Amino acid sequence: MALNLSQKQAVVAELAEVAAKAHSLVAAEYAGTTVEQMTAMRKKARETGVYLKVVKNTLAARAVAGTGYECVKDVLTGPLLYAFSIEEPGAAGRLIKEFAKGNEKLKPKVVAMEGKLLPAAHVEVLASLPTREQALAMLARVLAEPAAMFARAVKAVADKQGGGDAAPAESAA
Repeated sequence: MALNLSQKQAVVAELAEVAAKAHSLVAAEYAGTTVEQMTAMRKKARETGVYLKVVKNTLAARAVAGTGYECVKDVLTGPLLYAFSIEEPGAAGRLIKEFAKGNEKLKPKVVAMEGKLLPAAHVEVLASLPTREQALAMLARVLAEPAAMFARAVKAVADKQGGGDAAPAESAA
């Protein structure tokens, strides 16, 4: 079913709003993907903070104009599925990578992040980025390590001073 002008404008406005706040974009060829596979992918996308949309490339090109994803306008060809990472940068890459394993028809074609167009193979790099929880855990370890080292040093000094070298007890004459 073809969209009328106001529907097209609404799609462009919605996609532009998403693109303005997204961390990354993965566009993938999806021709041949079954309805069940698409439904499962949409469900997983909602759970992981990924905005997933099939839209005409001309509308997508208009939507990304003026955003950090304007760099992809000239490479949008063929039927594409757009996955924008809303909550964390690697989410769209992980989603497309996960579903491409079970579906050889789903192929990443465009990867963009921070205003840069990257080769489609960079979906692997994007997918390997840590989740928010993993990044926070790494940061906590980095911040806790100096305190732990200080505590170990204080304990070592205390052990050295207190063990074996105890001061002789004064004898009462």
